[in-house]
Amino acid sequence: MSSIKDRQRAAARARLEKEMAERAAAAKKRRQRQAVIGSALAVIVIAGAAVWIVAALGNDDSSGTDGAAPPPGTVVCDWITEDGSGGKVKDTGGVPPANAPNTGKSTLTIDTSLGVVTAAVDLSKTPCTGAAFTYLASKKFWDNSKCHRLTTENIKVLQCGDPSASGKGYRETDGQGGPNFKYAEENLPTNAKPTYPKGTIAMAKTSAPKTTGSQFFIVYADTELPPDYTVLGTVTKGLDIVEGVAKAGSDNANGQGDGHPKKEIDIKSITMAGA
Repeated sequence: MSSIKDRQRAAARARLEKEMAERAAAAKKRRQRQAVIGSALAVIVIAGAAVWIVAALGNDDSSGTDGAAPPPGTVVCDWITEDGSGGKVKDTGGVPPANAPNTGKSTLTIDTSLGVVTAAVDLSKTPCTGAAFTYLASKKFWDNSKCHRLTTENIKVLQCGDPSASGKGYRETDGQGGPNFKYAEENLPTNAKPTYPKGTIAMAKTSAPKTTGSQFFIVYADTELPPDYTVLGTVTKGLDIVEGVAKAGSDNANGQGDGHPKKEIDIKSITMAGA
């Protein structure tokens, strides 16, 4: 019996990662196409990149001011930019600040069509993810999007955060959208049991490292997953809303117990505020 549950859990986990893996593959193809450019243009681009890197990062001389440590109470975040040529990247016009606060608390507020969900975020554990959420919220990135995926077999999560999942009904592309940048994972629950307990908000990603973006999942019942997904925070209010969506079930579009939620839940807005 345990082996059957293990296989079900593995299958559900594979489905959870599939949609984000497809987005990563599309991005790779875009980069390969962009690599096929004329030699003259390549020289210009490389030269321009070199100038930008020198200006932004300075040299490796630790005695210079450009090599100084970030200001106290902050860390340096590496924002890996994505272009929008694949049609599933939502351009925000920039990236979050390079230095992110790594002290203090924030409150994440998700205003949905079914009510408000709030969560506590510890910036000492997730400074870069917190900075990404603060930035994307300021851009109204998630406004009028919908939570596009619900899993009810072994993995108990409601997945949201794709800005392209909007309007009436669902589309085949739901779950493949994100911002024009990605970043590294933080606060991984390596020693936790279960790895993702009820009430956790964690970040979706592909199987590759440094592919966290805008998509996240809310855990409505204890769930065992590999500790590969950033734990952003813990729900403090509104978990009953997510439980109600889960109770209504999914349409099994991706297989038994994995699909779009039958009870639709739309995100009106998301905000991040200091506690």
